[in-house]
Amino acid sequence: MDKSDSLKALNALSNETRLDVFRLLVKAGEAGMPAGAISEELGIVQNTMSSGLSILVAAGLIRGDREGRSIRYYAEMDGMRGLLAFLMADCCGGNPETCAPLLSELTPKC
Repeated sequence: MDKSDSLKALNALSNETRLDVFRLLVKAGEAGMPAGAISEELGIVQNTMSSGLSILVAAGLIRGDREGRSIRYYAEMDGMRGLLAFLMADCCGGNPETCAPLLSELTPKC
């Protein structure tokens, strides 16, 4: 992921509703969630939700698959991994132990 893509992803996540959507889809896992269920779960009107979903899709953080008249959304973990890799690219400065606390904090939760 380059700087431009990273800025797009960070912008997409800088909104409370969109951040909530991404986190909800991470929890949903491989099953994903239909757009209507996302709106209902978060208490967001559908036209507002549609705009937020479009921004997250454009940022590469979620994807949608059409199911008849509905769209089921999924978290794009490759997009998030790309963002995290970009942010952490210079973290260790050649010293892996510098990043060890962060990695140990993330590992038990995965």
